[in-house]
Parts: sequence; structure tokens; C-alpha cells
Amino acid sequence: MLIGYARVSSTGQSLDVQTEALTAAGCEKLFAEKRSGTTTDGRQALADALDYAREGDTLVVTRLDRLARSITDLRQIVDTLTAKGASFRCLQQGSIDTSRSDGKLLLNILASFAEFEADIRRERQREGIDKAKAAGVYKGRPAAIDPAKVRALSAGGMGASQIAKELGIGRASVYRALGEDRRGR
Repeated sequence: MLIGYARVSSTGQSLDVQTEALTAAGCEKLFAEKRSGTTTDGRQALADALDYAREGDTLVVTRLDRLARSITDLRQIVDTLTAKGASFRCLQQGSIDTSRSDGKLLLNILASFAEFEADIRRERQREGIDKAKAAGVYKGRPAAIDPAKVRALSAGGMGASQIAKELGIGRASVYRALGEDRRGR
């Protein structure tokens, strides 16, 4: 059986393109989630897909980065599948099919390059931030909301839902802003 797994990083993104491609590839069962891919922690749909896989099954993803962003996580996932007698296939990197030895080799090579690229990107970002801080131009990420404005609207009798709608933010952000104000931040 072909088991599809789709993932996007944020709730604002759509899973449609991935689920359509997985269905077109013949996946009979789909697991999908909107979670960060930096780690496998908290990715319940991935855990469910791995648990669902049986001997002879193949876990299919559209792109390698939809499954894992580190070689360690990727190896653990593939090892879990292998221990069950299942395999892994990636649609956009078509040669990655762990039911074949050349697919296993290519998987490891591409995963190494992907992890290397992510490390380089982080290093460049860190260097840029350090340089900007040294030049006195980096002030960090700006506050998304003004806690004083939230407090003023709350004091004026507005509820959290109304404040969130007024400011175009989530209710949780309103509660956080009110909580921060209460702690004197």
C-alpha cells in the first residue's frame, strides 16, 4: 500500500498541492499536518503514518524536506520504515526509493546536502545579525502589537475577541499582551 504524508510549516499554507500529487501517485491513505519540519517532535500525523505502515508498504512524500530537515531525523524515519519491512519514496526526487539500493544511496547524499545547506543558511544569518548588531543597526524583531494599546482597549471595556478583531491579531496575542502588562513588562 502507498501511504502519503504531506506537511506544511504554517497554518496559512495549503496542503492541497501535496495531497493532490500524493493521490495522483496512487496513495490510498493520506496523513497531513501543519507543523514545523525542523524536528519530528510534535508531528502527530507523521507518527501516525509511521505507525500505520506495514510490511510491503511505501511511505510517499512529494519532496524530501516535507519529511525531514536533518539527516538524523531522516535516518530515524527511514530506519523505522525499514524495520517494519516498509520503504520510502519521494515524488519530486524520483530516484529516491528505498526499496532499491541506488535510492538508498541517493537519499543519504541528498539528505547530507540539505542539512549542509540549512547549516550554511543559519551561519550566514547569524553572521549578518552579528554584523548588524556591531554596527548598531540591529534592534531585533519589532513587537507585533503595542501592549499599551491592548491595555487601553481592554480598560475601555472591549473583550479579547473585539480587541483581536480591532487590531488584526489573535486572541492569544491579546491575552499575552495583557499578561505581560500585568507583570510590568
